[in-house]
Amino acid sequence: MGRRRRGRETALKLLYAADVTQALIEDILQSAWVEALAPDGVRKFAEVLVLGVKRHRDEIDTMVQEWSKNWSLERIGIIERNIVRFAIYELLFLPDIPPNVTINEAVEVAKRYGTNEAPAFINGILDRIKQEVDARGGDAATALSALSYSPSARAQ
Repeated sequence: MGRRRRGRETALKLLYAADVTQALIEDILQSAWVEALAPDGVRKFAEVLVLGVKRHRDEIDTMVQEWSKNWSLERIGIIERNIVRFAIYELLFLPDIPPNVTINEAVEVAKRYGTNEAPAFINGILDRIKQEVDARGGDAATALSALSYSPSARAQ
């Protein structure tokens, strides 16, 4: 398993812990690195994802709510919600990673940790967001502003 895949799986576990315990992400990161032996590259990539999600969580959660038809954020399982969060962050803010790689990796993590329906659900949301970002020229800031409006506003 590659460094980035392990980093994504580690990020999922850390984001899950933050959701369940409501602890500060910095405290979770500090205790995770004391208790676990993770290679430096895995640790760094996981931190990039976790801290990026923390920094942009409101915008990311708004996107998830808008693009997951008939599902409130609370109705989405914790595992699936956090996979989508780190993958959206990756799509919007890590341009060195091809979008199709981000989506495929999120689906693979979902197959391992999520429900049977999780891979299709996650693929659907991420593909819609990727299409919106592509339509906006691949610029994260422009995509974020466009995605922060309701779906009906986007149709106008």
